[in-house]
Amino acid sequence: MALRKWFILLLLFTLCIPSVSASAQAETTGISIFLDGQKIESDVPPFIDPSLNVTLVPLRVISEGLGATVSWTQSSQTATIQTPETTIAMTVGQQHALVNGASIALDASVRNKQGRVMVPLRFVSEQLGLLVGWDQATRTITLQSGAAAPVPTPPPDIIGEEENRSVRGVWVSTVYNLDWPSAESYDNAAKQQQEYIALLDDLQSMGMNAVFVQVRPAADALYPSSLVPWSKVLTGTQGKDPGYDPLAFMIEETHKRGMQFHAWFNPFRANTDTKTDQLAPNHVAKLHPDWIVTADNKLYINPGIPEARQHIISAILEVVNRYEIDGVHLDDYFYPSGGTFPDDAAFQAYNSKQFATKAEWRRDNINEFVKQLGQAIHNVKPQVEFGISPFGVWRNKSTDPTGSDTKAGVTTYDHMYADVRTWIREEWVDYVAPQIYWSFSSSAAPYATLVAWWTNEVNGTDVKLYIGHAPYKLGTPEAGWHTAQEIINQLQYNTQYPAVEGAIFFSAKHLRKNPLGLVEALKQYYGQ
Repeated sequence: MALRKWFILLLLFTLCIPSVSASAQAETTGISIFLDGQKIESDVPPFIDPSLNVTLVPLRVISEGLGATVSWTQSSQTATIQTPETTIAMTVGQQHALVNGASIALDASVRNKQGRVMVPLRFVSEQLGLLVGWDQATRTITLQSGAAAPVPTPPPDIIGEEENRSVRGVWVSTVYNLDWPSAESYDNAAKQQQEYIALLDDLQSMGMNAVFVQVRPAADALYPSSLVPWSKVLTGTQGKDPGYDPLAFMIEETHKRGMQFHAWFNPFRANTDTKTDQLAPNHVAKLHPDWIVTADNKLYINPGIPEARQHIISAILEVVNRYEIDGVHLDDYFYPSGGTFPDDAAFQAYNSKQFATKAEWRRDNINEFVKQLGQAIHNVKPQVEFGISPFGVWRNKSTDPTGSDTKAGVTTYDHMYADVRTWIREEWVDYVAPQIYWSFSSSAAPYATLVAWWTNEVNGTDVKLYIGHAPYKLGTPEAGWHTAQEIINQLQYNTQYPAVEGAIFFSAKHLRKNPLGLVEALKQYYGQ
C-alpha cells in the first residue's frame, strides 16, 4: 500500500507524455491521469510545452512515511527524487539526469516556472518501471505500475486460444557452455541429462512453453552427424562421442512436458577463435579451408560460395529429417557486423548476377540461403517452423525513410547484409524474432518504436512476429534496466499488437539467476 501511495504522489510530478502539435499554444488544462485505472486528482494541472512535445508537472512535497522523498535544492536548482532502489537528480538547464549516478539524456530539462518546479513525467516514470500511455483523442495519460494491478486475464472462452497462440520461449546457448551443458559435465552423460531436466523444470515453472536450443554452435553438432563433428561443449574435445544422443534426449524430455523444441543453428560461424589445431579432422575448416574467412577474431564460412551455403543447408536437413523438432531457428550470425571481411576473390568468382556493389551481392547471398533453406525444410516437413532472429534494427530512418526512427550504430541490413524485409514480404520464413534488446527509455532505439515498426513489417503477411527480450540487461547501468518491471511492461505493451504472437528471452542462464526478482514477476504475469 505504501508503494502504491508513493507511485500515485510521485506521478503527480514526474510524468512526461506526448502532447499536442508544435504549432499549438501551450495548455494547462484538459488532461486526465489514471494510475492502474484510478484517476489521480491534482490541484495543479500539467504544463504542456508543444515546442518540445512533452508535458511537465509540478514537483510537490511528499508527506512523510510514503517510502519516497522529493527535494528541491535552490542553490543548485536541482530536483531530487529518491526511493530505496532509485535516485533521480535533475538540474534546471541541463539536458541530462543522473539516475543512480549514471548520466542519461533528457528530452526536456527541469524548470522553475513562476515559482513552480516542473519536471518531465514520462522520463521519471519509465526510470521507475512504470508503463506510460497517451490517448490523444481523450487527452488521457494511463499509467501501469505492474505491482498494484493484476495483469488482465482473457475471458474464459478465449484463454485456451491465447495460451496456444502465444510462444513463451527461451534461448539455450551451448557455445562456451553458457547455458547448457556445464563445463563440469564434460564426458558425463548422466550429469548433462540431469542438468537439462533441471533447466526445463525451472523454465516451465516460470511459464515458458518453448526452448530454442543451440545445436550447432560452431560448425559442429550436439547430435551424431555424417557431415560435421561432435561439438566440444559436450566433452571438451571436438569430435569426441559423448556416449549418447543429446539432441534425441533433449527433444524427448522437452516434449514430455508439452513444450516445443526448436533447433537453433549458427549457420556461418565456423569457430569462436582463429585457431584450427584443436578442430576435428572432419571440421569444415580442415576439409574446405578455401571456404573459410577470418574476420572479427573468428572463423566464418564464406556465404558468397554457393557450395558452402549448400553444405550448411545439408547439415540442417540432417536434423529435420531425423528428429521430431518443432522448428529450425537461425540467429543473426550472417556476415559479421564489425571489422573487415576479406571476400574479394569470392565476389569476383561468384557474382553471376553482376551486382554493382559487394553489399548488394552479400545481401543476395544471404537471401538465396534463406530462401533455399526454407524451401528445403518445408519440402521435407511442412509442419516444421522456420524462423530467424535478426538484430533488432533493420535500418535507421536517417538512412532509409522506411526504416525505424532509431539511431542504432549497427543495422541488420547495412552491417550484417540481412535483408529481413525481403524475407518477410516473400514469406520465406514462418516467423521473425527481432532482438529488441533496448528499454522504453533508450534514446537510440526505444522499445516501443521498434515493436511498432516490426509489427508494421509483418502486417498483411503470413509471417508471425515473436519479440526477443533481454533479461540479461537487468541490473546494468543502461537506461531502464534497474527493475524487472521493465520486462513485464514490455510484455504488457506487446499485447496491444495482435501481430506479436510470442516472446523469446535471452537467455536461460540469465532467467535462472532471477535478476531483480524477475522470476516471480514472470510467474505472476503468466499465471503460474
